[in-house]
Amino acid sequence: MALFALAVLLLAFTGSSSATWCVCKEGSDAILQKTLDYACGAGADCNPLHQNGPCFQPNTVRAHCNYAVNSYFQRKGQAQGSCDFAGTATVTASDPSTGGCSYPASARYAS
Repeated sequence: MALFALAVLLLAFTGSSSATWCVCKEGSDAILQKTLDYACGAGADCNPLHQNGPCFQPNTVRAHCNYAVNSYFQRKGQAQGSCDFAGTATVTASDPSTGGCSYPASARYAS
């Protein structure tokens, strides 16, 4: 969390955007699948991950995990601790959106 606070301060001083996202850390598919399942069951909007949804591709556990934890994080108002998932996720200032899949950067767009 100290690194996150430092990053936010640095962004504030440089005038850059302070948008943040939550993404899954590197890990086994089994662990990331548990994180994905938890996030989807605890309030994340996982509808875009369904087949033919805008975020179905790439169809990997990690990509789907990234979208789910970010949705959860944004819906919780980026509350401290809402991007931890037992140490399997982390906050980033780099937009993870790809192709036609846009990751929300705030609760306003996470519905």
